[in-house]
Amino acid sequence: MWRTRQAAAACEVCRSFLSTSCAGRGPLSPPRLHLLSRSIHLLRAPTLRLLRPQLRASSQPFSSLSHLPLRRWKLSPMRPSYQPRRHFWPARLAARLLRLRYLILGSAVGGGYTAKKTFDQWKDMIPDLSDYKWIVPDFVWQLDEYIDLEKLSKALPDSEALAKLLPDFDKLAGSFSLFKDFFSPGSSGETAFRATDASESDRQFKKVTDKEKVEQLQEELLRTQLKYQRILERLEKENKELRKLVLQRDDKGIHHRNLKKSLIDMYSEVLDVLSDYDASYNTQDHLPRVVVVGDQSAGKTSVLEMIAQARIFPRGSGEMMTRSPVKVTLSEGPHHVALFKDSSREFDLTKEEDLAALRREIELRMRKNVKEGYTVSPETISLNVKGPGLQRMVLVDLPGVINTVTAGMAPDTKETIFSISKAYMQNPNAIILCIQDGSVDAERSIVTDLVSQMDPHGKRTIFVLTKVDLAERNVASPSRIQQIIEGKLFPMKALGYFAVVTGKGNSSESIEAIRDYEEEFFQNSKLLKTSMLKAHQVTTRNLSLAVSDCFWKMVRESVEQQADCFKATRFNLETEWKNNYPRLRELDRNELFEKAKNEILDEVISLSQVTPKHWEEILQQMLWERVSTHVIENIYLPAAQTMNSGTFNTTVDIKLKQWTDKQLPTKAVEVAWETLQEEFSRFMTEPKGKEHDDIFDKLKQAVKEESIKRHKWNDFAEDSLRVIQHNALEDRSITDKQQWDAAIYFMEEALRGRLKDTETVLESMVGPDWKKRWVHWMGRTHEQSVHNETKNELEKMLKCNEEHPAYLASDEITTVRKNLESRGVDVDPSLIKDTWHQVYRRHFLKSALTHCNLCRRGFYYYQRHFVDSELECNDVVLFWRIQRMLAITANTLRQQLTNTEVRRLEKNVKEVLEDFAEDGDKKVKLLTGKRVQLAEDLKKVREIQEKLDAFIEALHQEK
Repeated sequence: MWRTRQAAAACEVCRSFLSTSCAGRGPLSPPRLHLLSRSIHLLRAPTLRLLRPQLRASSQPFSSLSHLPLRRWKLSPMRPSYQPRRHFWPARLAARLLRLRYLILGSAVGGGYTAKKTFDQWKDMIPDLSDYKWIVPDFVWQLDEYIDLEKLSKALPDSEALAKLLPDFDKLAGSFSLFKDFFSPGSSGETAFRATDASESDRQFKKVTDKEKVEQLQEELLRTQLKYQRILERLEKENKELRKLVLQRDDKGIHHRNLKKSLIDMYSEVLDVLSDYDASYNTQDHLPRVVVVGDQSAGKTSVLEMIAQARIFPRGSGEMMTRSPVKVTLSEGPHHVALFKDSSREFDLTKEEDLAALRREIELRMRKNVKEGYTVSPETISLNVKGPGLQRMVLVDLPGVINTVTAGMAPDTKETIFSISKAYMQNPNAIILCIQDGSVDAERSIVTDLVSQMDPHGKRTIFVLTKVDLAERNVASPSRIQQIIEGKLFPMKALGYFAVVTGKGNSSESIEAIRDYEEEFFQNSKLLKTSMLKAHQVTTRNLSLAVSDCFWKMVRESVEQQADCFKATRFNLETEWKNNYPRLRELDRNELFEKAKNEILDEVISLSQVTPKHWEEILQQMLWERVSTHVIENIYLPAAQTMNSGTFNTTVDIKLKQWTDKQLPTKAVEVAWETLQEEFSRFMTEPKGKEHDDIFDKLKQAVKEESIKRHKWNDFAEDSLRVIQHNALEDRSITDKQQWDAAIYFMEEALRGRLKDTETVLESMVGPDWKKRWVHWMGRTHEQSVHNETKNELEKMLKCNEEHPAYLASDEITTVRKNLESRGVDVDPSLIKDTWHQVYRRHFLKSALTHCNLCRRGFYYYQRHFVDSELECNDVVLFWRIQRMLAITANTLRQQLTNTEVRRLEKNVKEVLEDFAEDGDKKVKLLTGKRVQLAEDLKKVREIQEKLDAFIEALHQEK
């Protein structure tokens, strides 16, 4: 107490003296200065701390010690008690500097505490993502290996460590005056500390209920999430634009360098080759895909379009639109385009007309894949979509699962859709994107049971709840949506659960409008504000990121194992080929087709190398075989049986004119076309010796038939041929003996052939003769016996009258009948006429051959126009006219063949081969056998392995 009172008195003395000095009353006198020095000596640090409140309460501020009026005093030696102390200035400066250190240390400690408290608050605001490590990339979780948050919080420096970090006070001496206002009583720094203390005390005494505090934290968390979401969107948009510029710049040299394929394009090519090799999707294909399954009209297509950022699929309200699987490969590119695997046309997805054309093309391909009598097809449509900012992955859109087969559908549509979906989902590395309509009752879902069967543990399933806006509006209990997203409602498990909104149901909405509507809905939705849904579980953007990460994780885990499987398959196939076909090269179906194509074209070219003589000989021979029956039966025999030279020539001319005008040209063209076909077939089908490969026989036969079907003879050929044939038949002049003898020889050959045919008919009519009956133990039937008796009776009549006309008179038929009845043979008049026709025919042909032999010496009389009734050779002239007409017709047809028809046939063959080359089904049907299939499998497996190796190498380089 004494020290306090003493210090107070000293302080009062100091205040009085300083006030006097500061008021401008002049310098202190030596006695006053001595008293002030004694007072300051009493004001040591402990005393100053006790008196600090009183000093602060002083109404008259004072300046720092550096502003006191200092001057040199000349003290008298007679009064030494008034001499000031030597170390007065260093003491004053040290006191002020110590005060600065305490303030800086206090601020550092307080700032460290505040930073640690703020860090703990932010840490509590961050959601727990430990259950969703499959969504966040791997490198984020690897930060734990390098940054320990607990160690970081404990590593904050204490006051002593901060004291060591203080700057050198000597360097701060020059700028010490800048802090004078801060350290003086009533300064702004002191006021700030007081305000901070007051706010802290007010906050401590503020009473807030737990419910209000929770709501406040939730709103703050939601605002923070939305803020970061907008920042992320802005960064993504900027990144998208930058990526687009970079890709466009890379495309400038596309024609001057080899374009490097992207990683996802390489993977998509592997899947395309696999789909051709493994159409049944069996256990050989275990490469990952994202398989999109869901009930009909659940929103599968809309989700895919949001991921692809374009309205690319045909749509319909309440009807089945996806009729076959559609494989969509998403990759990054400078322009937003789409193209099919088997087409070079690019569809600009930023233009509505191209989008409409793309949707029509997909619909046409689906209808083409669906066979007649079916509703869906397992054939896959492969589509590539490129654009800036797209997530790289491969998705397969499957037909929607149905519960009831409606009118117009095939009866097995439901089972077919189930089998297609199971075929894709049974792949152990396939990622199942299960789409569920949130606007309908959960009990009506069919797809969840199917997914739970194929993936009971949910290790590769991602659940997506669509139409959440309708669900929130219509569902009575919003907690039901929470149960679905938490996986507590459906009997299935999943890696993650997402809630999305894919528009308002208007097919004309753009992707940008749908995205804005989705973000606005979730921003204002109670599902997020009440924490029923978490921010990372909503929007299609988060869904696409999660699916892409899961897809690539599955690819990296399984692709090398699949490559090893195909290496083993390749080794087995190569061993089988070496054992079965050691001397043959491994030609697949396309290579075999090219080889067969070259052989066929060579054989067609061989037609043009056939000699004219060969063409004319075979044409004349075939034409005579076709017209010989008509010439003998309808022209020669009716004219020769008149027994009058003038009547013979008249009859012949009339019948030849009728024949030439109507039948002969058409018959000649038919003969020529058949001759060309026979020669073409002979060249294509005749064995080539050791080089013949029977594996091409079916293909050659099909090409020959299709080419002949397409070929049509020139329409003007008949008209020109008719004139030529008419002129040839009008000529009756035989110029030399050689032509005469040739005509006789031709006539004899024709008559002998007809006589042989007649005797064959007679033999079948009357039965075997006595020699065959005795030697071969053959007998006659009753009818044959009647014919034989009738024949014998008619032959007796001809012997009596060898000049008998061709027809029997009525009395002659009666006579023959009575003679036979007298011998006990009952005959019918019609039987007698039929037997007479053959008997007289044989008799006439034998007589004609005899007359033909006599005409060999008749050329002399013909040449001099002698009239000799015993040696009229008009029939020889007829056959010479026929023979000459055949030769001229054969020559004309040969010219048409070699000049026109062979070339047209060759053109047809090329067209057929080109059509077959583009038709894979034709190749599979026409080129068959174990050898072909083994070579085909070996080629495909090699191609798959090579593409997989290239993909794995690129995948490692990307890592």
